[in-house]
Amino acid sequence: MKRSLLFSASAATALIAVPLLNQPANMSAEASPINGSEKPVTPSPYPERPLFGDTHLHTTNSFDAFGAGNRLSPNEALRFARGEEIISSSGIQAKLSRPLDFLVIADHSDAIGVTTDLYNTAEADLNDPVLKRWRNLMHGDRNQAYLVTREIIAAFQSGKIPQELIRPDRVTAMTRRIWDAQIDSVERYNEPGKFTALHGFEFSLSIKGNSLHRNVILRDGADKARSVLPFPSQGTNGPEPLWDYMEAYERASGGKMLAIPHNPNLSNGIFFALTGQDGGPMTAEQARRRAAFEPVIEVTQIKGDSESHSLLSRNDEFADYGDAGWENGNAPLSQLKKPEMFGGEYAREALKRGLLIEQRTGVNPYAFGMIGSTDSHTGLSTADENNFFGKFSNDEPGAGRMNTVVNPGIAESRIGYHYLAGGLAAVWATANTREAIFDALLRREVYATTGPRMSVRMFAGWSFSSSLFTGDWVKATYSKGVPMGGNLSAGKGTPSFVVQALKDPIGANLDRIQIVKGWVDAKGLAQEKIYDVVWSAPKKRKIAKGRLTPVGDTVDLATASYSNSIGAPELRTVWRDPDFTKGQKAFYYARVLEIPTPRWTAYDAVRFKAKPSAGAKLKDQERAYTSPIWVG
Repeated sequence: MKRSLLFSASAATALIAVPLLNQPANMSAEASPINGSEKPVTPSPYPERPLFGDTHLHTTNSFDAFGAGNRLSPNEALRFARGEEIISSSGIQAKLSRPLDFLVIADHSDAIGVTTDLYNTAEADLNDPVLKRWRNLMHGDRNQAYLVTREIIAAFQSGKIPQELIRPDRVTAMTRRIWDAQIDSVERYNEPGKFTALHGFEFSLSIKGNSLHRNVILRDGADKARSVLPFPSQGTNGPEPLWDYMEAYERASGGKMLAIPHNPNLSNGIFFALTGQDGGPMTAEQARRRAAFEPVIEVTQIKGDSESHSLLSRNDEFADYGDAGWENGNAPLSQLKKPEMFGGEYAREALKRGLLIEQRTGVNPYAFGMIGSTDSHTGLSTADENNFFGKFSNDEPGAGRMNTVVNPGIAESRIGYHYLAGGLAAVWATANTREAIFDALLRREVYATTGPRMSVRMFAGWSFSSSLFTGDWVKATYSKGVPMGGNLSAGKGTPSFVVQALKDPIGANLDRIQIVKGWVDAKGLAQEKIYDVVWSAPKKRKIAKGRLTPVGDTVDLATASYSNSIGAPELRTVWRDPDFTKGQKAFYYARVLEIPTPRWTAYDAVRFKAKPSAGAKLKDQERAYTSPIWVG
């Protein structure tokens, strides 16, 4: 059976007629607030199913989102994530095929609401010519609004923002007002057991355009969230002040916070440094603080994939996923990338660097789990290829969006087709509540997907055998091993890894499961190896010269469709490392690949009869990455 576009006829019609950016969206259709009386939710003994959500969504309160035309408030964003149909900022009907289980609205803590304030200021009341120009451009058409957004982002990243826009007293007052209103929205739509809304914000630190961004999430409710304001990045030159803020919050309120780094691929090598902030060797205390406050990273999202890179993993045929365009330089493309920078930008290399630092200090600063999210600035958390609403409201569905210039740079530019459709955070929580989701993130029992909702489990132990998959095998693995994100202490023999993946119920079949291993050898050099451990059609497909026979390709670009006539709906195995060395510290994580499917660019080409640029990728193999398990 062919899988193609899932839009209804009415929605497809709506997609063709896109109004101007400043046409008012339907802002009045508010659903009834969720009942504030919360019934207790009884957690399960162990996680029974993954919860899928987004820890990185921007609404009209983010300065760049508003500047590019987003008029959707946290209320609309939460309603959409819960499964309601809404009208996007550009006037398009928008609805998820399935609701999310949880959402974090992560608006920028810096200059929160300032572009809204600038937009609503009369031109005659502005003295600064830059602010006057920006204000007028925001009142122009969607292209002018997008232009000013890029300029404002670049000004923030380079430290050249007009001071009147970020005057401390003005910003503090706006932040208090907007944060309190956001807290009210999050509380209104939080429904434990059904849908979880968590409090959070984005700390958007950039050093000369190099991204060191983090999303901060609270475990707590409104009372503790109101005790603080979102912490701004301006004036800081590293994450340490953020950790101080988080530490002070926990000490004063008794609550908990964690930070999720994102887009290390746009840091030009400084995100996963081997050194401390002062340029000297990272100390044990610095490593401890980073590991404590940042237990997971966002490894895939709209602005590229940060799992691996072919320059670092030359023997990995799948290492280039989502790298095109984003590998050229930092976020504003003000500085191009040099080969020596890549090692500090990608998760797999960072995991290896963590082992190196641990050998020297006794603490691993990069012992992180992995999730995905969107980083959508439209207020719409969409990660499906056939329902992609773009990065900004200017990028919402339309005939030309895949070929537009996103970032003009020094020597290279990013084009619309370089965007990914986004990612999702998959969390093995014992209940759909703030506490259970936060605790799962903290213990790293989470995984990333590039959008599909495949179910992936991974465990490690010393006594698992191929006969495991009888009876309640999940209960057995929890009692006799550790799940993804865990540490397997020393034992006898060779560790065995249990991996299982189930396809997205309405998505593509699976190609294979791989296990990625990293370790430090006897010479003190970091190494990696990738093992194909189970795959579809095993009687037909074999490993030859170190490569597994490809799964095949059923994608029909003329109709933006594919067939599940290849691949498998489920893959599982118990695998032992044939190269295990006792006493050698190593990490292992699973990568699950789907069969090839159309990208959003292919759906756009069919839907709008648009001709893609020669460099546009029209199909790919979407995937999931589990958090690692550390052995030794």
